[in-house]
Amino acid sequence: MPDSYIHCQNETISKIEAIANDLRKNVITMLLEAQSGHTAGSLGTADMFAALYFHVLNIDPKNPHMEDRDRFVLSNAHICPIWYATLAARGFFEEKELWTFIKTGSRVQGHPIYGTLPGIENSGGSLGQGLSQAVGMAISSKVDEMKNRIYCMTGDGELQEGQIWEAAMFAPSMNLNNLTWIIDRNNIQIDGYTEDILPLENLRAKLEAFNWYVIEIDGHNIEEFINACNTAKSVSQRPTVIIAHTIPGKGVDFMEYKFEWHGKPPNRKEATKALRDLRSLEGKLKCEYD
Repeated sequence: MPDSYIHCQNETISKIEAIANDLRKNVITMLLEAQSGHTAGSLGTADMFAALYFHVLNIDPKNPHMEDRDRFVLSNAHICPIWYATLAARGFFEEKELWTFIKTGSRVQGHPIYGTLPGIENSGGSLGQGLSQAVGMAISSKVDEMKNRIYCMTGDGELQEGQIWEAAMFAPSMNLNNLTWIIDRNNIQIDGYTEDILPLENLRAKLEAFNWYVIEIDGHNIEEFINACNTAKSVSQRPTVIIAHTIPGKGVDFMEYKFEWHGKPPNRKEATKALRDLRSLEGKLKCEYD
């Protein structure tokens, strides 16, 4: 069991929400320092990353290569700032490395590279490849009779890639009940809103037609997300996909729902305003649980 596993449900939710808010602040600071990076998706997925790494995943930062660990694959790898921020918060490496984001010689690059940082389980870049990587890992775990789980996060815009649907068709045929696919359904991509560019709906019906067990949740509701991950563990004959509806730019008022923030970093004035919004949110969270 992970060394920092959280047990009390109410305490779990409040702690994870606070962690997610801290992760968002680090993302803003990273992108300001680098003047590059993807803001909207990183902020929008912070709640799920916090829940995964501080409650759901069977991992150990002190032993990042333990054989029976759960694996997390990030397919929409451009949101790696939130992955890096989470791994640092969880103790996989020192937080000070975050401020070297995309600098020459840094281990913290604009897309994750397997083998450079502890906790990074896949290299990412071109969209649409991560689910195939996760399917391969899930098959390997089955062959080796391991009890771990494989988690894969994709964006929704990248569901326009054909390779996603090849993997989506293949995984149920192999009865990969050790695979959980998380779709960040934030309805944006770099050049607009998904439903204006290449509509995805009815997404649930599509996935059910491919024989996935489908769960739809509010991706900012920690309890719903944890319950969905737990439900996935009980599905015995097929893989599970969690459609997580999220708000891009979550927590920063002037960024929320705006596709323009998909791949745009904040300038100093914008970062100052964003951090002010997140500090206000932090105060609200403390009041809610006091």
